[in-house]
Amino acid sequence: MQKRVTFRHMDHSDMIEQHVAKKMHKVDDFLSNEPTPISVDLVMEPSKTKQHHRIELRVKTPHYDKVVHHEVKGENFYEALDYVIDTMYRELCEAKKKLKNHLHNQ
Repeated sequence: MQKRVTFRHMDHSDMIEQHVAKKMHKVDDFLSNEPTPISVDLVMEPSKTKQHHRIELRVKTPHYDKVVHHEVKGENFYEALDYVIDTMYRELCEAKKKLKNHLHNQ
């Protein structure tokens, strides 16, 4: 699995990276049974002048090609990060159900 975390327009933060690793655990577990290649890209871009954060998470596997992004004003950066990761996990679970139903109906 190829994972990349990008801190755009901000300094690298070990605390944020640890938070990402903890929150991404359920997505990592979900992807552990997927065929390779697996690519996971997380781009975090906070605003320095306003509370306007942009976070994008992209997961690409042979079965899934999902992108979740969140751009919002006034929300805590960690809350926005949690929202993106949780949304990606839900979307992957929904896509897996659809894929199973599609394969079962064939």
